[in-house]
Amino acid sequence: MKKFFTFIIFFGLCSSTFAQKNNFFDEAKMLFDEEKYEESKFLFQRNIVYNPKNAQSYLYLAKIFDLEENKTEQEKYINSTLLLEPKNEEAMYLLIDIELKRSNFSKVEELKKNFKKICLSMCEKLALINSRLKELE
Repeated sequence: MKKFFTFIIFFGLCSSTFAQKNNFFDEAKMLFDEEKYEESKFLFQRNIVYNPKNAQSYLYLAKIFDLEENKTEQEKYINSTLLLEPKNEEAMYLLIDIELKRSNFSKVEELKKNFKKICLSMCEKLALINSRLKELE
């Protein structure tokens, strides 16, 4: 029984160390902030392998793909972010921006209602969304 508990403690320490070594988010974020997008993209993708529920990695990948003008991948990662974190304001706003560019008014209206319900720090973006909608009409 004593060997079993020793094994459990050892396993817990090893898996904790493994998880810490394989959390690439902080380094990826630092590279992103330094505008080293290719390097940060690789680390965000690696972080997703080890931490598949890290919504922030998906969000930053969406931002990188936006900069690369790869709209398909950008939207895929925004949707993944929202799947993991439905109340992610930034991801919701990015999705609204995509739909505005597509002139998909009905989808923007639907997303805007959801955004209004969840916004805490980005509520000022509602006025911008409304003005962009009016410009397109």
